[in-house]
Amino acid sequence: MDLEQAVGRFAHALDTERGFSANTIRGYRTDLTDLARFAVRADVRSVDAVGLELLRDWLFDATERGLARASLARRTAAARTFFGWALREGLTPVDPSLRLRAPKSRGALPRVLAAPQTESLLGSLEVAAADGDPVAVRDLAIAELLYASAIRVSELCGLDIDDIDLERLVVRVTGKGSKQRVVPFGVPAAKAVTRYLHAARPALSTGATPALFLGARGGRLGERSVYRMIAHLLDEVPGSGPSGPHTLRHTAATHLLDGGADLRAVQEMLGHSSLGTTQIYTHVSAERLRAVYEQAHPRA
Repeated sequence: MDLEQAVGRFAHALDTERGFSANTIRGYRTDLTDLARFAVRADVRSVDAVGLELLRDWLFDATERGLARASLARRTAAARTFFGWALREGLTPVDPSLRLRAPKSRGALPRVLAAPQTESLLGSLEVAAADGDPVAVRDLAIAELLYASAIRVSELCGLDIDDIDLERLVVRVTGKGSKQRVVPFGVPAAKAVTRYLHAARPALSTGATPALFLGARGGRLGERSVYRMIAHLLDEVPGSGPSGPHTLRHTAATHLLDGGADLRAVQEMLGHSSLGTTQIYTHVSAERLRAVYEQAHPRA
């Protein structure tokens, strides 16, 4: 079978049979489409003609073009998942990706805001929302909820009104693999969301939609809009590292652990399937403690 056609079938199978998230499917499809185009340049067009050397050349070409290690690791994962599926489907007699190695991660720690920085960021949104502008009121509710609940931006944009319980202060989110969990949030977030629902959402709505957060045209708010909004705010905050909604998730997780929260409770809140994924935040907390120690202790 033609490699590009097989990629389309594979993406459909991930969506309908295995419940992968939309972001993962989109990323895998982009990577594998790039592989198909690379293979054509090597005069390889069918699934069963792809070998280990071609896959290694593909990754090497990406390395030469300056792709980040995380992107290379995702390409490796996409190839392994795809060819495992192709083998089961009878599209290839062997899996050429079995000995394909993902590049090792440098172990970079995520960007985390200090508590005063977080308060300043949220405070700037409160000032912007003071005159009642619907978009500003919405943005405050978004940032408060992201930080309070540590949910992913995809989970936030997928929320419906019925998913949030303002009396019990919990929100039901659908995470990766279509897994649902219930996550708590605090009073400031509840106040911001309540204000948004009563004063801003009706002004943004143009019809019947169950979506909690709406865009300027009245439809469900997209992830890119949230990313741009948070990234713009973080541009004003000192510090290095990625600027986007995930920074608030990283910050919330780290602040929870700094405050004495149990690691497994944080794992459940974040929706991590592996405790090892959550443990990175213990390293972040240790790094922060070391920085404070070196700055404050007279014999550091």
